[in-house]
Amino acid sequence: QVQLAESGGGLVQAGGSLRLSCAASGRTFSSYAVGWFRQAPGKEREFVAAVKWTADTKTYYADSVKGRGTISRDTAKNTVALQMNSLKPEDTAVYYCAAGTRFPSVRPNEYPFWGQGTQVSVSS
Repeated sequence: QVQLAESGGGLVQAGGSLRLSCAASGRTFSSYAVGWFRQAPGKEREFVAAVKWTADTKTYYADSVKGRGTISRDTAKNTVALQMNSLKPEDTAVYYCAAGTRFPSVRPNEYPFWGQGTQVSVSS
């Protein structure tokens, strides 16, 4: 089983940036994909971005973060990062990383392993 832990969340003003990190333990990232999701209060869990954990390092982004978000992997550290720039108040949510076997996938139920989440709050 892969255990995932997110970090890097916090409070940032609109237009600012945050770098979120997802660290794996128990196993390295042998899954086919690692994804980032977010969930705001009263909202459904929403896909943000995914990266393929293979040599070709393909990425896939939700329309809401295209041009503002960058997902990347560090195989040596077993981490996946999500760089978010030009943050907006509507980006406020708990951000989760997840690992699965399918790429690309925007469906939460195709990711068996999840972290506990990290809060991102963007003030106006």
